Amino acid sequence: MARAAYSYRNDPDVPAFADDQPLIVFDGECVFCSGWVKFALKHDSKRRYRFLAAQTPLGAALYRHYGLDERDYETNILIENGRAFFKSDGTIRMVAGLGFPYSLVKVFRLLPRRVADALYEFIARNRLKIAGRQSCMVPTAEQRSRFIT
Repeated sequence: MARAAYSYRNDPDVPAFADDQPLIVFDGECVFCSGWVKFALKHDSKRRYRFLAAQTPLGAALYRHYGLDERDYETNILIENGRAFFKSDGTIRMVAGLGFPYSLVKVFRLLPRRVADALYEFIARNRLKIAGRQSCMVPTAEQRSRFIT
C-alpha cells in the first residue's frame, strides 16, 4: 500500500482534485463513519480537513490506487501532504489533527502497530453491525465547501 507522496497525481485513473488540505476518504453509507465525519466537522475549528465519500468516482479511484477494494471500505484513508495513511495510523493522525484535547490520542502510537491495527480492523469489520447503514451524509450549506464531489 505504501506509495510515494502524490503518487496519485501520476495515475491516469485518479481524477485531479484539490490536495492542498488533508483529505479524509470515508464510507458514506456507514453510520459509524458518517458519525466520525460529523464529529470532525464539529471539532475541526481550523477547518483543516476536506471530506470525500468513498462511493464517489474519485473515492473509488483512490481506493484502487492504494490497492484497496473500492466496494469494501475496510479503512478510511487520510491523504495529507500527498501521503496516504490507513487504519490505526490514519485514525490517530485524523483525530490528533483536530488539536487539543484530541491530540492526546497520540498516546495510542505507543501501542505496537499490529495491536492497534487489529483493534481498528475488529471495529471496521463490525461497524455495520454496530451502527448500521444509512444513505450518504448530506452536508449543510455551510459544510458543503469542505466536501469534494
